[in-house]
Amino acid sequence: MIRLIKMSIAIVGISLMLPSCSNNLKYFTNDLYRENRWTESELERIQFYLSEDIVLQRKLRGENTKITNGKIRVVDGSKIEEVIIEKGTPGILIESPARDKFAISFDSSDESKFLMFGVNPKANGKYVLLAKDWKRRYGTISYGNEIYETSNASAYAALMVDIKKARKVQVKTERAKGNRID
Repeated sequence: MIRLIKMSIAIVGISLMLPSCSNNLKYFTNDLYRENRWTESELERIQFYLSEDIVLQRKLRGENTKITNGKIRVVDGSKIEEVIIEKGTPGILIESPARDKFAISFDSSDESKFLMFGVNPKANGKYVLLAKDWKRRYGTISYGNEIYETSNASAYAALMVDIKKARKVQVKTERAKGNRID
């Protein structure tokens, strides 16, 4: 009985400590971006995280198909290459082709493997996954040098940041005063 009580106390103690160890993740929104006025060089030093799983799939054709990213599955007799980027996966900004669009890489082995995220007013200004085209059931996504499809559930995948760490990003700027011949 005493042993059971000690185990219960230990479990309660550990469960109380867990929330304090977790990141202070918040959705990256257009309001947050405007409020902090981060430059692109500052954004490159912010760690982004994924809010939801993203599953990319492409149907393989022919015998000489090269597998570049993920696992092979057989679905209804077709070979499918699947890339899974799990919720909470850290990513970095590769580039910002427009003020409201970010290319985020979740793969440290190849910077050409990135996903595009942009502001969605219907999602309270969150930066969500962008596709070349969204249809009823799926979206078309470029990833690396290939075209994949993803389910419409991936449309809700958004960028998140640890707000405490993101606000600590600072840039030291020096300005040269010039050098004249006397």
